[in-house]
Amino acid sequence: MRGDEHTSYDGAAAAAAAPATRPEAAPTPATGSGTNEGPDVHAVLRSRGYVVLLVAAAVLALPLSALAFGFLAGVQQLQQLVWQVLPQQLGWSTVPAWWPLPVLGLAGLAVGAVIRYLPGRGGHVPADGLGGGLTEPRTVPGVVLAAAAGLSLGAVIGPEGPLIALGGGLALLAADRTKLGSDPQGRRLIALAGSAAAIATIFGNPLVAVILLLEVVAIANKAAMLAIVPCLVTSGVGALLFTGLGNWTGLPTGTLALPDVGATTLDWVDLVAVVPLAAVVALLMHGAMRLGRRTAAHALARPVVVAVVAGLVTGALAGVFALVTGRSPVEVLMSGQAALPGLVTQTWPVGVLLLLLLCKGAAYALCLGAFRGGPTFPAIFLGGVAGVVAGHVPGLGTVPGLAIGTAAGMVAIVRLPVTSALLVVLLLGPAATSQMPVVMVATVTALIVVEVLDRRRTTTTDATRPAPAASPAASPAVSPSASPPVPTRPEAASG
Repeated sequence: MRGDEHTSYDGAAAAAAAPATRPEAAPTPATGSGTNEGPDVHAVLRSRGYVVLLVAAAVLALPLSALAFGFLAGVQQLQQLVWQVLPQQLGWSTVPAWWPLPVLGLAGLAVGAVIRYLPGRGGHVPADGLGGGLTEPRTVPGVVLAAAAGLSLGAVIGPEGPLIALGGGLALLAADRTKLGSDPQGRRLIALAGSAAAIATIFGNPLVAVILLLEVVAIANKAAMLAIVPCLVTSGVGALLFTGLGNWTGLPTGTLALPDVGATTLDWVDLVAVVPLAAVVALLMHGAMRLGRRTAAHALARPVVVAVVAGLVTGALAGVFALVTGRSPVEVLMSGQAALPGLVTQTWPVGVLLLLLLCKGAAYALCLGAFRGGPTFPAIFLGGVAGVVAGHVPGLGTVPGLAIGTAAGMVAIVRLPVTSALLVVLLLGPAATSQMPVVMVATVTALIVVEVLDRRRTTTTDATRPAPAASPAASPAVSPSASPPVPTRPEAASG
């Protein structure tokens, strides 16, 4: 049965679809919009239909999680084969500098072919953000193949976007064979639940996956952000003030805390550096996203050519990094998820970090538009690199720089402030308690910077766009005494 039919199933969807005569008043998970005339939430929670939906979601979570695990495990095995086993079998102890060039060229050819010939064009374009909307089941094979090819062969993308599409699409495939598939609201809910099952652990904590999807739903119409951002600002500034006053006066106020587990402390340099460092990271991420969108625009007509060229350039950037630094070209490639701990455990010269930021950032921008995957993990890694570079500033320190950079990098790309702050806090482990204020301020700063840049770009584009020619019949200059022109449909005006 088609998803646009409004047949309800039992109590839950019936209550959700009750205001169907006024579509603007019916909130849905896809848009997050609505008015106070929505369904009675308590009645829906108690309804038999909602219980059925919960049971269905729990049952679907088992196979969906297993498939997501299999996808990630398969990608890991292919990465090991391409970047470790094959070079060793061919006689190289390490990956040669030229190796990424043919491998990424092959990746571009494979991904471009999937985009060109399979339904759904390989899924969501990572240059458009984290993604959203329903993934129809018929497009899932293309999503999986494009993501597997790009991720395995070294494209600078993450796995979260394809996993969200995989979980949601397969959940719809199952739901469409039951009563759930006959109701649009039911399809959205089960797709959202399927996506949550697929990304349950890739962020290190299932709670992050839930909050990420809830924030995507809540901020779909930008209304919730108007409440979230001020709360983040005031909470972060308040925590900074409490931290400063407590350190300067020595007066206790009492907080909820566990015994000390090795957390670091904030210094005045950390508090001063948080805003400018977050702004710089946001500028870098915004630039990468803009280049990615331009690449995606070129790829619309010629996806194979653009993907191959982007792959070759990415491989060349990795080779240049390897030749200049003597390090592995793999450090420029892939999502950076596995390499993130090395930013802290290894000693990095500043010059190497800057070249890594340049090469991986440029490769990331190209892959955002030409390949298929998620934008999150490379943004976190690149923000972390910038933070570690800033950590060489006397008095700042690596941990605060890393906290500020990763938070700013993630939120500048996904535009989800609560999820970004929560994920970085969880990544910091024992240091999270002391770094939480700078994480929150960095998150808000980066979000504001990219929103302002987007608004300025939109304003500039509108200002340079030629104004439409006025119709002589509607121009007041023709008949000054005429009444104000009434807007008409274009076809009526031209006739």
